[in-house]
Amino acid sequence: MDRRKELKSQYKDLKPDMGMYLIRCEETKKYHLETTKNLKGHMNGAAFKLETGNHPVRELQKEWKALGKDKFSVEIAEHLEYKEDAEDSYYDQELLLMKMLWEEKLKEEGLTAYSK
Repeated sequence: MDRRKELKSQYKDLKPDMGMYLIRCEETKKYHLETTKNLKGHMNGAAFKLETGNHPVRELQKEWKALGKDKFSVEIAEHLEYKEDAEDSYYDQELLLMKMLWEEKLKEEGLTAYSK
């Protein structure tokens, strides 16, 4: 039983990469931006949903199916580092701010966001 508690404690102490990832279609100049507290898991989930036709952003899903995955890039846009004494709400605010800044940057580059 002690081993189980130890493993559970180790799991709770894990700090997965936080940040934002970008799914971009070079052909249509559109993008989907997503912030998350678990980059690897969320990116894998998004790729799986796109492959199986179940992504919640219908316009993105439609183009993925029509154009094929080779026309898209999935990349980490930015990481968010952990702070020593920060609370969860701090990270939520930082991720929201990060997304707003990137949306502005991508708009300046002539890209448009996929509509949900």
